Amino acid sequence: MKRYKIAVIAGDGIGPEVTREELKVLNAAAELDGGFAFDFTEYPWGCEYYLQTGRMMPEDGMEILKQYDAILLGAVGSPGVPDHVSLRELLLRIRRDFDEYINLRPVKLLKGANCPLKYAKPEEIDMIFIRENSEGEYSGQGAWLYPGTPREIVIQDSVFSRAGCERVIRYAYELARKEKKTLTSVSKANALNYSMVFWDRIFAEIGREYPDVKTDSLLVDAASMFMVKNPKRFQIVVTSNLFGDILTDLGAAIAGGMGLAAGANLNPEREFPSMFEPIHGSAPDIAGQGIANPLAAVWSASQLLDFLGYESWGRKIIAAIEKLLTRGEFLTPDQGGTAKTSECGDALISLLKA
Repeated sequence: MKRYKIAVIAGDGIGPEVTREELKVLNAAAELDGGFAFDFTEYPWGCEYYLQTGRMMPEDGMEILKQYDAILLGAVGSPGVPDHVSLRELLLRIRRDFDEYINLRPVKLLKGANCPLKYAKPEEIDMIFIRENSEGEYSGQGAWLYPGTPREIVIQDSVFSRAGCERVIRYAYELARKEKKTLTSVSKANALNYSMVFWDRIFAEIGREYPDVKTDSLLVDAASMFMVKNPKRFQIVVTSNLFGDILTDLGAAIAGGMGLAAGANLNPEREFPSMFEPIHGSAPDIAGQGIANPLAAVWSASQLLDFLGYESWGRKIIAAIEKLLTRGEFLTPDQGGTAKTSECGDALISLLKA
């Protein structure tokens, strides 16, 4: 039997609640399969840890995480800690230091999910966003000059390297070829005359190696409009760190809400562990009430199974989520139900066993 060592950072707010159900579902899949198992180790890092220690994780946190096959993250953020501290010192640090340069976010409308687009059908909203995840607009470079004076100036630099752009764009082309799907690049070259012109040029250069892949290039504002007006035109999308972050939240909104939004932070070469997370945030307003939606966390668990080579179980988990939504039972309040978080997780396990 293959055993996988998984680090678990449940984090803040509703993170521990949804992660608990995620682990239950993963253990159920492992028990049903019989060919693999998980050894989970939980770490109490996050904003509460920061308030106690002044750090989001211990000094040797990255060395600790390096020994694992993968990382599961629940949520990060608390009203008592500035967002730029909580995000940059835990989530972004893991992404950067472990070179998780692929952020893979599915935007898929499942049957039974609440879609605000009146005429949209499930088969018309089925996208995979490939977001550059290690540099770009989130590189954290810049300067703060003359703080607190009338001369105050801030400079926020974006970093786009040829190696960084090439590898994420090539990954997208390879996936489009494998899945026999179209590929759309999203940029803003008409306004960002260095970084996005550079991005577009590399997209075109690499595209010459993939003549079988049908491509399109859109400005980010046009892409935002078409995601609402004509979402079926998108299949696989590749874009920068910032644009990918924004567009996938829009995608979550049209595909049933943030409670159904999952993300994988991948180091494809597997030199470092990859990280899997729901993207809904810590939702402190409902934390501790037992009503958080665990489906996004469970969806990210299916991405973990895909990455480990158990794609059939990844598909089974998505099918179970869809069946749960279609039946309309054991749904949490954000999906129009009255179920508790644990009841939703238990129902998913029953569907997997069935």
